[in-house]
Amino acid sequence: MASLATPAAPCLLRPTRCGPAGMPTTSDVALETVMTAGPWDQPALLPVRSRRERGADPATGRVSGATDTIDALGVADAAIPPAARIVRRAARRSYDVADLAMGAADVLRSNDIGTMVTAAPALYPHMWSWDAAFISIGLAHLGVERAGQEIRTLLAAQWADGMIPHIVYGDRGGYFPGPGRWGTAELSASAPQAPLTSGICQPPVHAIAVGRILDVARRGTDADRAAGEQLVRDSWAALYRWHAWLAQYRDPDGTGLIAVVHGWESGMDNSPRWDGPYSAVIPGPDLPSYVRLDRELVRDGAERPTDLEYDRYLWLIEEMRRASYDPVKVYETCSFLVADVFVSAIFAVASDVLADLGDEFGAPAEHVADLRRWAARSRAAVAASRSPETGLARDYDRRAGAWIDVETLAGFAPLICGGLDADAERALIETLHGPHWAGHPDLVAKVPPTVSPDSVGFKSREYWRGPQWPVVSWLFGWAHARHGHTAQAEALRAETLSLVGDGAFSEYYEPVTGEALGSRRQSWTAAVILDWCTAR
Repeated sequence: MASLATPAAPCLLRPTRCGPAGMPTTSDVALETVMTAGPWDQPALLPVRSRRERGADPATGRVSGATDTIDALGVADAAIPPAARIVRRAARRSYDVADLAMGAADVLRSNDIGTMVTAAPALYPHMWSWDAAFISIGLAHLGVERAGQEIRTLLAAQWADGMIPHIVYGDRGGYFPGPGRWGTAELSASAPQAPLTSGICQPPVHAIAVGRILDVARRGTDADRAAGEQLVRDSWAALYRWHAWLAQYRDPDGTGLIAVVHGWESGMDNSPRWDGPYSAVIPGPDLPSYVRLDRELVRDGAERPTDLEYDRYLWLIEEMRRASYDPVKVYETCSFLVADVFVSAIFAVASDVLADLGDEFGAPAEHVADLRRWAARSRAAVAASRSPETGLARDYDRRAGAWIDVETLAGFAPLICGGLDADAERALIETLHGPHWAGHPDLVAKVPPTVSPDSVGFKSREYWRGPQWPVVSWLFGWAHARHGHTAQAEALRAETLSLVGDGAFSEYYEPVTGEALGSRRQSWTAAVILDWCTAR
């Protein structure tokens, strides 16, 4: 197993205890009391003073037995009344930046199996496409070469036609659907024989990741800079082919809105955005039987999609199998075909980033021009999708021929890619950070939930139907900074660090109580937290 480099001194920031909105706290004694409140309330990350007293490894920040307590938090939480959890999380509004940085680094090291960092140690034991992109950003702070390896591992699984698959399977099992259910290597001439992959894609955040790695590399040593620049040279052509695949096969009519053929491709698997399109997916009587593994690993079924949803997910795979994963046939025949405004916004801004890198590194001028054209087209389409009533961007159900007027976090897609006039952009930012969304008075941290608590469809514990996702906060924070909204970017950073301050690095969080949900020690959560802790 390959190990990650020990963080350089700049990664371990001077211990800074912060409270709400990033303001320093004044009582170390109070923090110590909160962080060691009782046997069920023992976090894996301890204050600096306690960590030294307990003999932590200075290279990893890990205290003996700490990793077990992180995974035990979920079991402990289930035994605590909701009211007590609210009090508990309110007390934990203090956090230590140095602790978070070292804890995040420890998660990435622990989940590293050599050529890839698994998405999570139990629930997601392989490589996921957009997870890997965010993970590589965190890895850059531990070693630029290792970050580059993550991107190269993913690109080694790119299909011959240009698609980057949403799962690259490692040697481990323990996940359903596995490669046998997809059958891509047997059914598609474009799919690689090794490594085995799924047959769909995920949001194209990869150019953003490569650009961010280069930023980190250029603040490091000469060797870091060289490694970051070599990564751009090595990956640019593959990323261009990936963007070209999306433009050709997921927007064949040139509308600017990139379509998805499965909710999983959006990254927001069971978002309310998909309820209407999924209702038209009718599983056939010949749907092969299956056994879900996620329910065995996440004990609270309310945190995961339902069995009916899973039937529909798997029936879409069957449809794609019967089309032999031919992208033209899949687009024409798949029961689910939605122009995804959030994926389109990511595609637009990632195309801009990739074009900028292409200009700097001497990529073919015609390819750079393609990227600029695709970016402009998608940016305009995202802006034009906005509802005249709410101002939020909307998906378009291509099968039903109708806009999807469901209000979710994806409605703020124009803030990712730009394209609005100054007044409209300002209004949308105010809505995102206002009292119906991130600034809702019931939230423990001012972090955008996936569905507003004021919505009738808000489900505080159910995956993409209400919880807060640190990785999505990072993406909005990055976009805010890119478009000059530095105050809002810093606010998201401070509030998300507060949310994740318990050290569980969970997949997502209950927004009213701040309870850690989903899988613990999630690599992309750790990665974006490490980036926010170490690169200012």
